Amino acid sequence: MSTLRFQYQTYEFDDVDIHVRTLRDKQEFYDNKNAAEKLGISSAQWSLFGVVWPSSEVLAHFMSDFDIKDKRILEIGCGIGLTSLLLNQRNADITATDYHPEAEAFLLKNTTLNEDTSIPFIRTGWADKLSKLGKFDLIIGSDILYEQEHTDLLSQFINQHAKTQCEIIIVDPGRGRHANFSKKMVKLGYAHSQAKPEHSDYLDIEFKGQILQYRR
Repeated sequence: MSTLRFQYQTYEFDDVDIHVRTLRDKQEFYDNKNAAEKLGISSAQWSLFGVVWPSSEVLAHFMSDFDIKDKRILEIGCGIGLTSLLLNQRNADITATDYHPEAEAFLLKNTTLNEDTSIPFIRTGWADKLSKLGKFDLIIGSDILYEQEHTDLLSQFINQHAKTQCEIIIVDPGRGRHANFSKKMVKLGYAHSQAKPEHSDYLDIEFKGQILQYRR
C-alpha cells in the first residue's frame, strides 16, 4: 500500500460529518500479489472501488434520514462504503459487501477515521451461491448496474438475501441497464418505482440518474 497515494475528504450530512480516505484518483494501482487479477479485476478497473462516485453520495444523502429502526441492512458493491459509514454513525445494523480485495481494508481504515465501531464486511460476488450473509430487511447499492450481463446475477443475488418482506434501494446514474434489471425484479415478485433525487446540489454536476426502489 505504500506506493498508493490517497486523499482525505469530509462529507456533510446535516449534523453528521463522515471522513473518508480514498485513492487520490482513478490512476492509482497496486496489485503486487495479483489478488485482483485472480478475481478477474483488470488494472483499468482496479481503482474504481477506491473513489467516491456521485451515485454513492446520492445514496448516502437519501439514507441520512431514512427509517432504519429494527432493520437489518445490506450494502452491496459498497466500494469506499460512504453510505455504510453514515449508517454506522446512525447505529444501524449494517453489513457491507464488495468483490474487490482491498475494499475491506479501506472500510476498516475509514471506520477508524470516524472513531466508530467496525462494520461487518464480507467479500463476495453476485455469482456466489453460499455467501453466508443471511437475509435482510433492506438492501441498498449505488452504480451497480454497469454490465448488462450482470443484471440477472444481481437480481438473483438480491433475492437470495432478501427477507419475505424486503425493500431494495439502488441509485443508478443512467447507464441504460435498469429497465432490464427492473423487469427481472418484477418477475421475482417486487413492486417497482423510481424517481429523481429531490436534491442533489451537493454534487458538482447535475445528477441525471434515478433512485430505484423495489418492495415485496
